[in-house]
Amino acid sequence: MMEKEQIYTIPLRSVKSTARWKRSKRAVKEVRAYLTRHMKTDSESVKLDRTINEAIWRRGAQKPPRRIRVRAVRFEDGVVEAELA
Repeated sequence: MMEKEQIYTIPLRSVKSTARWKRSKRAVKEVRAYLTRHMKTDSESVKLDRTINEAIWRRGAQKPPRRIRVRAVRFEDGVVEAELA
């Protein structure tokens, strides 16, 4: 099974323009959108690991990290699985 593996540093600076209590929620959406764009698949095929969610929400809804390192693997069927690098 042919697969593509890549480590990305995803910038989350655009999240700062969102209302404070929505920032971590928006950060998760940004990670998904980034992986959709860079792994050339659709957003339904991107599976985010629990570790990514926990890293973003660690400091609460108002203070997500500025960037996050993610290891993403795309399989032949187009499914992308991502976990914290």
